[in-house]
Amino acid sequence: MRLPAVKFVPALAVALALSSALASTYFPREPGTTWKLSNGEVQKLAAPLTLRGVKVTPLQHVIGGKLVSEDLLDFSSGGVQLRGTRVQGRVAWYEPPLTLYPKGPLAVGQTWRSTSGGTTLTVQVVSQQALVTGGGKFNALLLRNEVTTASGGGSVNFAYFVPGLGTVRYVGANGGTVDLLK
Repeated sequence: MRLPAVKFVPALAVALALSSALASTYFPREPGTTWKLSNGEVQKLAAPLTLRGVKVTPLQHVIGGKLVSEDLLDFSSGGVQLRGTRVQGRVAWYEPPLTLYPKGPLAVGQTWRSTSGGTTLTVQVVSQQALVTGGGKFNALLLRNEVTTASGGGSVNFAYFVPGLGTVRYVGANGGTVDLLK
């Protein structure tokens, strides 16, 4: 009996392929992906477009059926960068962009910081926690997000992030909680 030939694949090639697969499923990026939240907001990824020479994917924020704003996300770096926001047709552009999520996977204790136009975002992966929301049961990473401005203003909020799904719970600076429903 003859055994089939086994092709040797270098460990680096396997690691690169795995890294690429993780990056593509790390944060949802498929147009039409929708999140329904407990505060009545619906978030939806729109079709990618090019603004200022950069391919961005708008994350629409819809309340009561009305488009309120869009986050202009850039997935090209392997992580998720906030390139700008659009409200009532006006774009506020971040140059350099703010890093919302670095290339995954995330790990407890990891911290990243980015600054643009006087706004600094500092994120720390605090812990991993079991969590139940109206949207299901999750094993989420708790992220502490601190935003500070050049004028001295700032706020701290917490997001429960599930790789491959996104944020499943958000706790605002005022302590209010918003959960993923679907």
